[in-house]
Amino acid sequence: MSAVTPPISRRRLALVLAALAMFGPFSIDTVFPAFAVMARDLGVGKVAMQQTISVYLLGYAAMSLFHGPISDAIGRRRVLIAGVVVFTAASVGAALAPDMPTMLVFRALQGLSAGVGLIVGRAVIRDVLQGDDAQRLMSQVSMIFSIAPAIAPVIGGWILGAGNWHLIFWFLAAFGVLLFFATWLWLPETHPANARMPFAPVELARGYGTMLGNRTFRLLALAGTLNFGALFLYIASAPAFVLDILKLGEQDFGWFFAPTIGGMMLGAWLSGRAAGRVSGRRLVESGFACCAVAAAYNITYNALTDAQSLPWAVLPTAMCAFGIALVFPIVTLALLDMYPRQRGGASSMQAFIGLLSNAAIAGLLSPLVSGDPLRLAITSACFTAAAWGLWRWYVVHSARHPHVPDPDPNIARHEPTQEL
Repeated sequence: MSAVTPPISRRRLALVLAALAMFGPFSIDTVFPAFAVMARDLGVGKVAMQQTISVYLLGYAAMSLFHGPISDAIGRRRVLIAGVVVFTAASVGAALAPDMPTMLVFRALQGLSAGVGLIVGRAVIRDVLQGDDAQRLMSQVSMIFSIAPAIAPVIGGWILGAGNWHLIFWFLAAFGVLLFFATWLWLPETHPANARMPFAPVELARGYGTMLGNRTFRLLALAGTLNFGALFLYIASAPAFVLDILKLGEQDFGWFFAPTIGGMMLGAWLSGRAAGRVSGRRLVESGFACCAVAAAYNITYNALTDAQSLPWAVLPTAMCAFGIALVFPIVTLALLDMYPRQRGGASSMQAFIGLLSNAAIAGLLSPLVSGDPLRLAITSACFTAAAWGLWRWYVVHSARHPHVPDPDPNIARHEPTQEL
């Protein structure tokens, strides 16, 4: 039976990896309550403030192509520590930014470093565990990680109420310092030297070309990306949704995020409990069914209601998050197991595709639809429908081509598990 042994327990590994993944959503969601104040102080409008998310995500996406391969070449631990250091420095720069151009530079730098925890962390999980154990740990990390988007805007609101928006970035810098010491002290190297691959740009480009040319990889990556896009549209639109549509205050973002992330945590918990008992394909189908019900309810509610009210307005995002949490671990593990010697690269490419989508959603789509709740609901439903269509295409493709792996955590059970 695979296990994670001392010097780090499986529970501590889950906590460290979840914390490393947290500074990504913390960078976005903690700032939401301060959007109006920052716009006034920096002398810009709402659309310009939305670009602080877009440049962050573009930086995140650009560097995501390299976090994984670099960790494949020099090891996971050093890449994680370097990313945390850069993120901390960028947060200090944002705290001191006197104008919008400077702010955008440091937000982009935050994005360049923030993805390292999530991307390399996925590779760490697959380095040390396999099969049902990998699914359980992936679900545990997802469950803990899900707390970040729920508490981040609440923390941001508290900080804003106690001081000014600069303090929010000082908080992010302090969080980076804590992550540095946690990673340095508690996370061992999980990718041994004899398993590493040289970092060669030409080979990297060729490897990414192979992944993108693989229909199975494309279908799974796009299905997962668009499925999450249905929820991320609401996350990116949170300032407009909470302040303008729900008519709540700057300290009330928890009313949106808490139920939503609660749904994600419940789905992640159920995914972990189902490991070894329910097939991966059945979990994915169940997750998409939940997302479809959420989309149908959301459109109906917004079509029949003029004034949004709690809790009915946030119930669909909670249901959607629950379904996404069932789909995500299975699809991610299936993608990583397609390239067992390039797990970092596979994780990077998956993240890159998702981040390009999220950047487009935040910078282009959200400003167009976030002012109208029905338009927001319909657009979100389109993401769910497209994701389900890609998933069904994958199922048909795998049935016609028996060599295509089934999205089940047992597909790599034959590989040895590295003991820590």
